[in-house]
Parts: sequence; structure tokens; C-alpha cells
Amino acid sequence: MNRSELIDSVSAKTGQTKKAANESIDAVLDAIAGELAKGGKVQLVGFGTFEVKSRAARTGRNPKTKETIQIAASKAPVFKAGKALKDLVAG
Repeated sequence: MNRSELIDSVSAKTGQTKKAANESIDAVLDAIAGELAKGGKVQLVGFGTFEVKSRAARTGRNPKTKETIQIAASKAPVFKAGKALKDLVAG
């Protein structure tokens, strides 16, 4: 499902116009992204949790040249599915 299909689905399920559904989706995504940017987490009971994980600096290897390189520390957004979502997907 791509973004436009998601907008169509939300519009059909809520009775909103496509424009209103798009604005609703944008608002939800902006709220999640904003909280993650502040280092927080967003927990949606029954769906899952969005949070930021820190990755420590480490030594890696360039597979092409076999040269050892230093990989800098970083932060990455992660999603952990909740039990209800896992059960739904498992069928």
C-alpha cells in the first residue's frame, strides 16, 4: 500500500474527503516524527511503539577494499510491533 492508497482507505473508512484524510495522516506522522526528534517514544497500545535507538561507534570493514573503517555513533528510529498487531499478522 502506498500513500495515495492509504489516503483512499482512510477516506473510505471515516467518510472524510481525501483532502481531510491526507491532512489527518500528515498530522499523525508529524506528531510521531516530532516526538522521535525530541528523543521520546510514541506507544500506541495494541499497535506498537516507535522509539529512537542509539548505535555505538564501531569498527567496520569496507567489503570492496577490505580496509578497516570507523563507523560513527548514530541514532535510528525503530518500530516494535505490539502483541495485537503480531497476532493479526500471524493469522
